[in-house]
Amino acid sequence: MKFNYLLAVAGMLALINAPACMAASSDTFRCQNDLVRLGETKSSVSQKCGEPVFKDAFCKPADKAPAANNANVSVVPCEAVDEWTYNPGTGQFMTTLRFESGKLVSIKYGARAK
Repeated sequence: MKFNYLLAVAGMLALINAPACMAASSDTFRCQNDLVRLGETKSSVSQKCGEPVFKDAFCKPADKAPAANNANVSVVPCEAVDEWTYNPGTGQFMTTLRFESGKLVSIKYGARAK
């Protein structure tokens, strides 16, 4: 009986601490003296925040397009995705901005910067 109680308490503590280590998301990000919002362009974010500490770019597969003129070749278009990571300073949360087709679609806060 005592073992079940300890196991339940340990499980609850794990659930309580879990959100602290998971990335949180938001609709805004404060850069210097400005605010960046979802829907902004890469150009706008670059002007407000400057260069990120890390950039990643890849192609996310889009829905499969039908072959043109009954050809046997199917075209799989892709959507350009960019992820920019900012370090707002010691003790602040590392922040990753995700752009799809040039527009900001998500802002995720990660671990605290050292």
